[in-house]
Amino acid sequence: MTDLTLAELAAAVRAREVSPVELAEEYLARIDRGNDRIGAYLAVDHEGALATAREAEALVRSGVRDLPMLCGVPVSVKDTCLVKGLRYTAGSKVFADRVAEVDAAVVTQLRRAGMVVLGKTNAAEFGCSSYTETAFGAARNPHDLTRTAGGSSGGAAASVAAGLAPAAHGSDGGGSVRIPAACCGLVGIKPTRGRVSPAPGPDSAGLATAGPIARTVADAALLLDAMSTARPGDTHQLPPVPAGHFANSAERDPGRLRIGVIRGSASDDPWCRRACEDTVALLADLGHDVAYAAPTDPDDYREEFAVVWALLACSVPVPAEREQDLLPLTRWLREKARGYDVVAFMSALVSMQATARRIASRYDRFDVVLSSATAALPPLVGGLVDDDPAQTFENMLEFHPLTPLANITGQPSLTVPALRTPGGLPAGVLLTGRYGAETTLISVAAQLERAKR
Repeated sequence: MTDLTLAELAAAVRAREVSPVELAEEYLARIDRGNDRIGAYLAVDHEGALATAREAEALVRSGVRDLPMLCGVPVSVKDTCLVKGLRYTAGSKVFADRVAEVDAAVVTQLRRAGMVVLGKTNAAEFGCSSYTETAFGAARNPHDLTRTAGGSSGGAAASVAAGLAPAAHGSDGGGSVRIPAACCGLVGIKPTRGRVSPAPGPDSAGLATAGPIARTVADAALLLDAMSTARPGDTHQLPPVPAGHFANSAERDPGRLRIGVIRGSASDDPWCRRACEDTVALLADLGHDVAYAAPTDPDDYREEFAVVWALLACSVPVPAEREQDLLPLTRWLREKARGYDVVAFMSALVSMQATARRIASRYDRFDVVLSSATAALPPLVGGLVDDDPAQTFENMLEFHPLTPLANITGQPSLTVPALRTPGGLPAGVLLTGRYGAETTLISVAAQLERAKR
């Protein structure tokens, strides 16, 4: 039962081959057995999940024809997101006892789709790091428990890779969906800016957005259908799409695409380079026009991105007497931010927008841009952390130099698995598309997935 895809689970529920309560009980039991080793969940909502599952089961038994598309299907939610009645720590000891009073808009969407929230997944403190190691423990890679599941949505990816959820909600401000998806051998989508509402939270810099993590491209697309929404007051909004829009694109042939390839650095891990090269060869075999593209140097965006990242970390209100309870990287970012004034912040935003235009223009002739998802295989737990937080920040950018680009431009970007090393560690590739063109990315990613079966 836990090997079925989201679509298969939803179909089984509709056909009454499995009940939502049975599904919830199975996943809750798996979490109870396995979470201590993995560190995927920070809070498990046994009572709430079973109550929602019973409601879904009653709806199915009522004979209603037009059931929600994912009626009775479980999902996990990242702990940087509000779920009414559940802990909302944002990965920080400072907020260990905080409980959300409302659902975030994206959680409302998941509930409208009929999904059963299993609990909150472990997340990097304030979403600031590309590893998930907090006061509550580390999210470990199910393929090798000595290694990181990535971040900041590390618990989300670990929950799916370990079979503790069929799919997960994550969020991505610099790669935080795509990095853990690559580390754990999964599909992760960062949607176009404005595709998923951040309400009731702000979107002050436009970097971050919620996105799905799943085992297959079709599952990730289906979950993106469920997540997509706009709310009054959102800074960025896209027109609504028809029901099943993204899921249907996973079944369509993408046609012949122009694909630009960004070569990695010579210092990149050979397996990560091979993941990209193998995918290039496969895309060419599938009939696409593949050409190498001009690389983007991280120095092109590093300075302004670091300013904005620091100010976002500092935007979380923390009592002065609790600052010492924050992790070293978070404290360093907040201290750095306090050295900037409003002019510096606005200048960084203006510079970042100019950078976004340059990057987007550089690759405008391509339908899709391909690169390695990360420059290295999943590091050991603690492997990115240095005694000097400034060096930790540099280590993160060296680990995933290209993921922040789509956050800066607002373009859609996804990670899809490419290979496994002899030791079983995954390596993924990054596909980035035109603004608003998630359907193209999903179509070509699903084509790659089919070709590897």
